[in-house]
Amino acid sequence: EGLEVELVLGEHKDEDFRSADLVVPNPAVPPGDARLALARAAGARVVSAMELFLDRTEARVVCVTGTQGKSSTSSMIAQLLEVAGLPVRLGGNIGGSLLPEVDSIGPDEVCVLEVSSYQLEALSADEQAGRAEVVAITNVLSDHLERHGTPAAYARAKARVLELVGDGGTAFFPTRSQLDLHKDVVFEPGAGARVVRVGPGGDLRVADGLFRFGEGELGHVEDLTLPGAFQVENALLALGVARTLGAAPDRLGAAVSDLRGIPHRMELVGIVRGHPVWDNGVSTTPDSTVSALASLDGRCVLVLGGLAKRGLPLSPLVGAARERVRHAIAFGSSAARFAEALAEADVPTTAVEDVGAAVRAAFEEAHDGEPVLFSPACASFDAYPNFLERARDFRERIEAMR
Repeated sequence: EGLEVELVLGEHKDEDFRSADLVVPNPAVPPGDARLALARAAGARVVSAMELFLDRTEARVVCVTGTQGKSSTSSMIAQLLEVAGLPVRLGGNIGGSLLPEVDSIGPDEVCVLEVSSYQLEALSADEQAGRAEVVAITNVLSDHLERHGTPAAYARAKARVLELVGDGGTAFFPTRSQLDLHKDVVFEPGAGARVVRVGPGGDLRVADGLFRFGEGELGHVEDLTLPGAFQVENALLALGVARTLGAAPDRLGAAVSDLRGIPHRMELVGIVRGHPVWDNGVSTTPDSTVSALASLDGRCVLVLGGLAKRGLPLSPLVGAARERVRHAIAFGSSAARFAEALAEADVPTTAVEDVGAAVRAAFEEAHDGEPVLFSPACASFDAYPNFLERARDFRERIEAMR
């Protein structure tokens, strides 16, 4: 209001980029885009919304990234800090940019930011060095090769989060054995940062049924009600970050049982026609479906499919399916590929056109009391604008089956 604003919708004009002073691209736009090059050549500042926020906020900043678990871990950190009485806001790749709220966020607040490889790739590390009080990497597998080109390039984008922590800050990342996939990539925080290794043999670990940080205890693993070994890993990291930010150990231990998951992350939809139905609709990679399968006892009917991501091998998923899947239902553009790969592992597979047909087929094939797991292992873009819309479609189909 009170500003002269011109909206240009549904198209991109080169002259708009040549005349701009500031360009804020969506993270999905590659940094090498030709129109961004036009803007830079004309003297414009090309900057992400994340960087604008980091430039302006006075808050304590936590940045969390990883291939799997970054949303769940970020959410758990925010929940734990809230219980501990610390003012907290959650944003970034989860929940949206906090930039519109920047003027109302005080220096005593903690901003927990989930950051994607796209967002990290766009940051000016030199300008943001030391900006984060705590950074954390859940894990680094392989993903988004259509954007980054190689697993090593993807891993380097993830490793950039370590550049954001400096003197006096803390960097959490997995023990080296968990980063062996990327032996040629340097995971090293800024000068003066404290390093906390997470996992077996690390400073932050699970031992004797307890979440342990050094010699201290942060709670009992059995109190965590969220299903899946991967949620134990997420909770461990969240507890370590919250403790580092000042949360009292006794409050953290008491809060473990109240930690809530995020929708579509190994979420039990309910018992439908006698079958437990699990929604892991967040899955867009084979690795994430492997983790979901490991969370179930016994065999299941697996519903998977969509648009297969370039360069991600199916062999780990096929190996897990051999042990844990009695029948697979494959849908979408990758259905034939999955059917062929799973047949080699002697996993019976039914190929169907879409999610609706997949739900019907799953209930036809499921034995008495057998779980049905929806974990697509693929991108959604062959039929949906995003994974969330695909997961919602699955849930609506399940509700209709009731």
